[in-house]
Amino acid sequence: MVAIKIVRGIKKYREAAMIEVDVLQQLVKHDKNASRCVQIRNWFDYRNHICIVFEKLGPSLYDFLRKNSYRSFPIDLVRELARQMLECIAFMHELRLIHTDLKPENILLVSPEYIEIPEYKDSSRTRKDASQFKRLPKSSAIKVIDFGSSTYGTKDYSYIVSTRHYRAPEVILGLGWSYPCDIWSIGCILVELCSGEALFQTHENLEHLAMMERVLGPLPHHMLKRADRHAEKYIRRGQRLNWPEGAASRESMNAVQKLPRLQNLVMQHVDHSAGDLIDLLQGLLKYDPANRLDAQEALRHPFFTRIHCRRS
Repeated sequence: MVAIKIVRGIKKYREAAMIEVDVLQQLVKHDKNASRCVQIRNWFDYRNHICIVFEKLGPSLYDFLRKNSYRSFPIDLVRELARQMLECIAFMHELRLIHTDLKPENILLVSPEYIEIPEYKDSSRTRKDASQFKRLPKSSAIKVIDFGSSTYGTKDYSYIVSTRHYRAPEVILGLGWSYPCDIWSIGCILVELCSGEALFQTHENLEHLAMMERVLGPLPHHMLKRADRHAEKYIRRGQRLNWPEGAASRESMNAVQKLPRLQNLVMQHVDHSAGDLIDLLQGLLKYDPANRLDAQEALRHPFFTRIHCRRS
C-alpha cells in the first residue's frame, strides 16, 4: 500500500510539484538514518497531473487532535514528538533547506493505531461529544510531509510564507526570513499539542501581533522600526504596536484580552516538566530570529536531556 499525492495539471501547481519532487529526492539521497521526513517512492505524470508516490502513513497530528475532541497530548508524548520534529528540521537545515509550512496538518503519525484510556480528571467537559475516554497513539513515531513550499536558504526572503497560525513575526513585519521561521512554527505547534488548541487563532496581521504581545510580551523596538511599508500601518510612530487603537472590532480586542501569558498557558495543561518546557518555548518563540534557538541547540535543551519524574 502506498499514498499518492495528485497535483492538478495547472502550470504553477506543476512547477511547485516538480520543486517538491526535487526536494524529496535530495532528502532521500542524504537521509542515512531516517530523519523523520516522508520518503518519496516514485513520481509520474498522468494526463498532465504530477503524481508523487509516498510510503503510506497514519493520520496527521491535527486529525488526531480533532478526532480526540481537541484533548491535549500528555507531556511525555509531546517531548517525543518535539524531538522528532526538531531532528527533521535540523537535518533539513543542514542541507540548507527551509520547510516554511510546518503545522500539525503536515506532521503525520507513522501508524494509525491508537489506544483508549479512561479520562477521570475532567468530568466538566462541555463538548457535545465528550466521552470519558481519551485516545493516545500506540506509537509516537512521526514523519514530516509537504515540501511543496520548501526553499533553499541562500538568502533572506521577503515573500509571505507559513500558514497563518504558525507564521513568525519577521514574516508579518516584512523583515526577511530564513531558517528561524521553521523554529517559530515548531514552538507554536508544541503549545497546540499541550493545550489542544492553536496558540494564535486569528486571520488578521495586527490582531496576530497583538496576540503575540499578550502571550510573549512586547515586540522589540528594533523590529518595529524596521517593519516594511506594508506593515507600517500596524505600528504607532515606529515605537509600539498600534493596539488597541487599531483593533478592527470589540470581538478582536476580546480575543486578544482572553489569552494568558505563555507560562500560565503551559501551567494550565502540563503536570510535570512545565519549567523546562516553558524555557524551551521561550527559546523557540524569541521574537528576534537572530536570538531564536536553532534546531540543534533546541535538541540539547534540558527538556530533552534531563530525566523527568512524574509527580505522584
